[in-house]
Amino acid sequence: MSTAQKVALVRTAVPAWGLRPALAAVGLARATWYYSQCRRGGYAEKYRHLRKPLEAIARVHPEYGYRRVTAELQATWGPGLNHKVVQRLHRLWDLPLLRRTRRPRPSGIQQAIAIADRHANLIKEKGHIEPFAVIYADFTELLYAGGRHKGYLITLIDHATKVVVGWAVGNRKITEVAVQAWEQAKQTLATYGVGCQRMIVHHDQDPVFVGYGWTSRLLLDERVRISYSLRGAKGNPEMEAFFSRFKTENRGLLLDCETPDELTGVVAARIEYYNRDRRHSTIGYRTPLSYAEITRAQL
Repeated sequence: MSTAQKVALVRTAVPAWGLRPALAAVGLARATWYYSQCRRGGYAEKYRHLRKPLEAIARVHPEYGYRRVTAELQATWGPGLNHKVVQRLHRLWDLPLLRRTRRPRPSGIQQAIAIADRHANLIKEKGHIEPFAVIYADFTELLYAGGRHKGYLITLIDHATKVVVGWAVGNRKITEVAVQAWEQAKQTLATYGVGCQRMIVHHDQDPVFVGYGWTSRLLLDERVRISYSLRGAKGNPEMEAFFSRFKTENRGLLLDCETPDELTGVVAARIEYYNRDRRHSTIGYRTPLSYAEITRAQL
């Protein structure tokens, strides 16, 4: 069925069923319908140069109605534009929907990070870091089942010893998965006689890490100091380097997994290999766990 035929059917059905059900029944886009209602289809072409300015105004001033939008547009394009033109173009390009789409209000944590600015990153100016004094955390996406499915891995890695102290795999990036990794990290740290109080946990501003579930758990329950990257992944290079190596070296093993349980099993085996057997250049080509044993006496 051609677009013209669909438009004709919608036109006959609107009086009885309304516009939205009629459009849905024939699979016709709202913008296409309004375009067809303009004179010989030339209206949109005539004002094509106004589309980007109107979209920009809708994003910057989502609360503006067509009168204020017209005034804003006239400031750039001159007083000749009529508010009726703006109204029709809004309908034609579905700009009222765009105007109603607003950015979510920053959470209290995000507002605090913005106020703290560079001071939100507690490790940027830090010099020598003792073992288990700074832990890095982050999520990454893992493709499995030949790339048809994906899971999410979170790891917590000690800065000095490079030991993965905690990890977890889930089908989404959610607080429960992050807390699972944190609980495992606490158990690992306890074997070295290390408490969490005043420890720094550094990560980016992923929604999980700025959420109240994660921050209240670490700040209030554990008395941990939370540090935030202000440049996304670029501000957390330790984790980016780890994930790059992990996914490159284990790509085939991960893609061969068919179920979430298989994926978790492979991740467990490979992190065990990383901790116990893989030599790390920055700690003198020792393995992370052997280096941690060497430093145990210093803790």
